[in-house]
Amino acid sequence: MKPERILVAEDDPSLREALGLQLAAAGFEVETAVDGEEALQLAFQNPPDLVLLDVMMPRRDGYSVCSELRASFHTRHIPIIILTAKSTLDDRMEGLEGGANDYITKPWHQRELIQRVRNTLEWSRSQRSASPLTGLPGNLTIGQEIQQRVSSGEPLAMLQIDIDYFKAYNDHYNYARGDEAIKHLARIIIQVTKERGSHQDFIGHIGGDDFVVLTRPQHGEGLGEEIIRRFDATAHNLYEPEDRARGYIEVPNRRHVPERFPFMSLTIVLVSTDRIPVTHVAQLEDIARELKTHGKGLPGSVLVRERRSDRAPSELRH
Repeated sequence: MKPERILVAEDDPSLREALGLQLAAAGFEVETAVDGEEALQLAFQNPPDLVLLDVMMPRRDGYSVCSELRASFHTRHIPIIILTAKSTLDDRMEGLEGGANDYITKPWHQRELIQRVRNTLEWSRSQRSASPLTGLPGNLTIGQEIQQRVSSGEPLAMLQIDIDYFKAYNDHYNYARGDEAIKHLARIIIQVTKERGSHQDFIGHIGGDDFVVLTRPQHGEGLGEEIIRRFDATAHNLYEPEDRARGYIEVPNRRHVPERFPFMSLTIVLVSTDRIPVTHVAQLEDIARELKTHGKGLPGSVLVRERRSDRAPSELRH
C-alpha cells in the first residue's frame, strides 16, 4: 500500500528537517515547502493527503494558506494541521476557525505529532465517501453539498452528466474498458471545470457513468457545452479500429440477436436556481429527472435545460 503523503510547510530549515525525519520514520512520504507561497503551489499541483502548516512564514502565513486551500474545490478536502509557537486560545481558534482540523504547539513531542497526524488522516478517510474509481466525492458528500448550497440561498447551477450507450460499450468490451471510459469522462469534467469554472465549484461521482457538477449559474452552460465538445472529440479513441471504421458496435440482445449501437455520447442536464426558484433538494432532483428523461430521447450528445417562461425543456444539440 502506498504511504500517505504529508506536505510540510516550515521556513526554519532545522525544524523543517526534524519534521521530515520524524514523519518519514513513522512511514509517511514527506514533501517540504520553505514558505506559504510554495506550499500553495505544491498543494495545487499534486494534492497531498495532509498539510502541516507553520503559522509564521514569509510571503504567506499559515492562516492565509489554510484559507486558500479551503476555498478551492481541488484542495478543500485536504486535512490541515497548524503548527504554532503561539499557545493562547485566540491564536489556536484563529487557525481552527480558518478551516484547520487540528493544531500542534511548538516545541512539539514526536509521539503527539505522529498521533495527531494519524488521527486526522483517519478522520479524513472516514469523512470522504469518495468513489474508488475516480477519487471524486460520492453520494453522501454530494447530497450534503447540494443541501448546503440550496439552504444558503445563493444561486447555483447543477449539471448532471451521464454517458449514453455505456452499457452496450461495457458489454461489448468488458468492465475494465468500461472503467477506463468512466475515468476518461471524469478527467474531462475535472479539467473543464478547472479551466472554465471557479474555485467554489464542486464535482461529484454519483456512481457508474453518472456525475454531478455544482457551479455558478453563469458558468453552467459553458461548462456543459465544453464537456460535450471534448468528449465527442475523443470518444472514438475508446473503440477498437475495426469498430471505429464501422461507426458502431454490435451487442447481442436478450434474444441473442446482434443489435447495433452508436458510439457513446453524453446527456447533460442543467438546472439553474436563478431561472427556477428552488427551496428544497427534492425539488431540484425532480426537475433534473424530468429533463433527463427528455434528453435521453434525443440522438447524439445534448445539453438540456428548462426554459424559464414555460418550464418546457430546451436543448442544445451537438
